[in-house]
Amino acid sequence: MSVLSPNVVKGDNVGKILGRALDAGEGLLRLTPTWVPRSFLHPGKRIKLHPNDYYAYGANRGGIDERWFSSTTDAANEGRVWHEGQSFCSFEGQQFLLKDAIAEAGPRAIGKRLWDEYKRWPVYSKFFDNMGPIPHHMHQSAKDAKLVGLEGKPESYYFPPQYNNCDNSFPYTFMGLEPGTTKDQLRKCLENWDQGDNGILYLSKAYRLNRGTGWLIPPGVLHAPGSLCTYEPQWGSDVFGMFQNIVEGRYVPWSLLVKDMPADKHRDLDFIIGQLDWEKNVDPSFMDHNYLEPIAADQGAGWIDKWIVYGRVDGQQLFSAKELTLDPGAKCTLKDPGASGWITVQGKGRIGKLNLQTPAMIRFGAETEDEVFISHEAATRGITVENTGSEPLVGLRYFGPDTFARVPAVGAQEINSPGIHPKPMAVQSKMPRISQFFGITIYMYHGDHDPPHFHAKYAGREAQLSIETLDILKGALSRRARGLVVDWALQYREELLANWELARQGRDLMDIPPLD
Repeated sequence: MSVLSPNVVKGDNVGKILGRALDAGEGLLRLTPTWVPRSFLHPGKRIKLHPNDYYAYGANRGGIDERWFSSTTDAANEGRVWHEGQSFCSFEGQQFLLKDAIAEAGPRAIGKRLWDEYKRWPVYSKFFDNMGPIPHHMHQSAKDAKLVGLEGKPESYYFPPQYNNCDNSFPYTFMGLEPGTTKDQLRKCLENWDQGDNGILYLSKAYRLNRGTGWLIPPGVLHAPGSLCTYEPQWGSDVFGMFQNIVEGRYVPWSLLVKDMPADKHRDLDFIIGQLDWEKNVDPSFMDHNYLEPIAADQGAGWIDKWIVYGRVDGQQLFSAKELTLDPGAKCTLKDPGASGWITVQGKGRIGKLNLQTPAMIRFGAETEDEVFISHEAATRGITVENTGSEPLVGLRYFGPDTFARVPAVGAQEINSPGIHPKPMAVQSKMPRISQFFGITIYMYHGDHDPPHFHAKYAGREAQLSIETLDILKGALSRRARGLVVDWALQYREELLANWELARQGRDLMDIPPLD
């Protein structure tokens, strides 16, 4: 089943209506809800869809447990309708694909840099809402996805409190594998696929999910999302491989493990396991390297804008996200260096000339006033957001690759989730990671003692190195690790000194690229 306006404008006919829409909205485009079902999952029923509409695509397609935002990406579902996963713009009673709008407007929509490099909007976000956990799975890297003509998929999580009024059945997420797990142990799980529960979760660790926090999930890392509703900025791809064969009594077919792998490799267990980033899966400091808490980015009278997704994936800024909160009666001007997708999660107000209203319930096929695409033109000029309601107005917006000159490093946040962090909170809150390469992790403390230095960790050893001389001031590293660290520090000495000054001021530190 597909419910669309009878006045859908397609392809080459989009230009005229798009021009009018962009002019009328001063660079903002109103979007309609994009619903996506999953045949192997159980809807969590917190994404405001009417209770009678969760199986609107048909029971054979499964329940709707996702809403996609500012998406130009196809959902990789069997039996999909032609537009599944794609966002539609709405103007003057007509609808047209955001994908076609961006193809038509190009740099005006997403900026010259993104247009020249990608010729499309290469990211998307969604609400992912399930009653219980989903299978332990991974998303392929760009290199592995390319083997079947697709793109890789790093992603991120944020758990908005407004969409998590209840926990549902399992508010825990298994992530990665326990340090010391061997490939032979994982191979045994795959060999036992048709012999009952393959036991992969015995090799993993679950983390209690916490509203208002999140995670950065690199490609090739196993994860079994729990039952909180998740906001997920990610790369524009829908590749995955399920490594768990039974979840809550539901069987997961082998085809969902290998669907995005070359056909001649569907029974090659070494190849399948080889698509995992083994080092990241067994990382003993997994939480330190992937856990996110909000960080204030900007604020004024009655409003605050926070980073909720930040950091880099393998040295690259692929996506990021912020949460804007305005008190009743407050207004602010947002000025971002690039386009973004906006979803309102609480309250009512205005963004530019468009109304904002958080819906209480949405019928399948109905339009809403909660979602907007903010073009590059509007973002760089600046747009006014105003709370006209009696409760806070809260909006989430996500950005494409390299939008910002710098983003906070993972670990820069204050850790304030009692009882879930494995190390003393005071230590973790003051030692953000600023780079990682070849298994070596580089940190820098806030408020540390002179002389200017940084910390390097590798294989259970740690050393302090002078930024000026690169001598080891304390601790030890292996000869190979020290050589790699010195080569890296020679390449990025200016960035290290800049971070040292930021650390002395108690400010967020910059990510530094890894060693080439």
